Amino acid sequence: MPDYPDGLPIGPGWVSTADTADVVFPYDGSVIGTAPVGTAELASRAVDEAVAVAREVASLPSRSRRALLNDVASAVRERRAEFAQLLVLETGKPLVDCQVEVARTIVTWEAAAEEVARLHGETVPLDLLPSGDGLVGFWKRKPIGVVVGIAGFNYPLLLASHKIAPAIAAGCPVVVKPAPQTPLATLWLVHLVRSRTGLPAMVQLVTGDAPVGSELVTDRRIGAVSFTGSAAVGHRIARDAAPTKTLLELGSNAALVVAEDADLDAAADAVLRGGFYASGQACISVQRVLAVSSVASEFTGKVLARLGEVTVGDPRSPSTRVSALIDERSTARVAEWVDKATAAGARLLAGGSVRDGVLEPTVLADVPDGVECWDEEIFGPVVCLRTVSDVDEAFAAVNASRYGLHASVYSRSLKTAFRALDELEVGGVVVNEVPGFRSDTMPYGGVKDSGIGREGPRFAVEELTVTRMAVLRP
Repeated sequence: MPDYPDGLPIGPGWVSTADTADVVFPYDGSVIGTAPVGTAELASRAVDEAVAVAREVASLPSRSRRALLNDVASAVRERRAEFAQLLVLETGKPLVDCQVEVARTIVTWEAAAEEVARLHGETVPLDLLPSGDGLVGFWKRKPIGVVVGIAGFNYPLLLASHKIAPAIAAGCPVVVKPAPQTPLATLWLVHLVRSRTGLPAMVQLVTGDAPVGSELVTDRRIGAVSFTGSAAVGHRIARDAAPTKTLLELGSNAALVVAEDADLDAAADAVLRGGFYASGQACISVQRVLAVSSVASEFTGKVLARLGEVTVGDPRSPSTRVSALIDERSTARVAEWVDKATAAGARLLAGGSVRDGVLEPTVLADVPDGVECWDEEIFGPVVCLRTVSDVDEAFAAVNASRYGLHASVYSRSLKTAFRALDELEVGGVVVNEVPGFRSDTMPYGGVKDSGIGREGPRFAVEELTVTRMAVLRP
């Protein structure tokens, strides 16, 4: 286990807690460590400390913020193997996915460092009206204030980095709350940040459940709340936090469209890669597949013929692609949703059983509207196939969802690709690649119930700063 102080990083030091909780390995339930459990009182104290240093953080020179961000990227890189192993143990996610998470984390910190030099404003032509004659106008960007970052369990290190690194770049102190199931990698990350700055209170961490989160997001001294998680919780945070700015990444039930002119081998490969990575616990994993009728049968055959390539087992093995979900409750929920879909008329083409605590890679066909497997975010290794008459029907089905994060289209037609870009109501359209493709430097976020605001260091820094207009009469 990593070496960092006991307790929670609050204020300039680490604060002991009355309670601790076991952190378990989802694959076999063994205890891998213990974590401090925070309280609402500690959350309020963390905000006190953040407010107290906010001016000092905002005034840090650009070179100091950039150096810190690069130092953290280097520190994670030096420990990338250890971080990957820790992520496997606390998330139960396959090793290959945890290695990718660490690599993306490093890129995120490096990209945030680059954005420090891009914080600038513009001049404004105030003399467009006679009243502006003789005036000089320009605007600059200023930190929004204290940031609260709340991360999900599925990519704890990466999601926390997307909260912390842009906040530092913007000149904002940040209080981060990891998911209760997965606090260890984030605690280690925060320790690495704090040990590299003379102002440790700029980054604090509080563990705990809903009362802790509620204390953080309802504090009127907060400048912005950045949350990654379920739509239901995100909606509640937005209501509770108002009028504080909220940035919400709330997941989806991502769709993949297979047009009549698609490369079917590539599309089938995308379903296998995009539907089951991270054991399906990714908000842009392939969940709904809409194949045009002229190719649907052949495409389905290709998917099923290769399903055996998706290795199920111990997530510590480099060959494993699907393992246990975060906890037994999640496994039971996904299995129940599969049963409800088949009861509603869906056909089970593969999988559907839980063996040794792991839900097998599952493929359903003809899943109707109105059941969770199609309408909601399943967050498990389940892919739903539906045959449609043409691309028009496919696009309409994609847009019928209350979610809109990412969608992908497989087609050889440039016209179809640009139609998708124009017509699909999502935050990102991916052509001839999995909807789960995400570069950590691109704007990432959704529409409708998939949230509001954008992540990616450049775009998050903009979200975490406000314009300040200057009007001068020389």
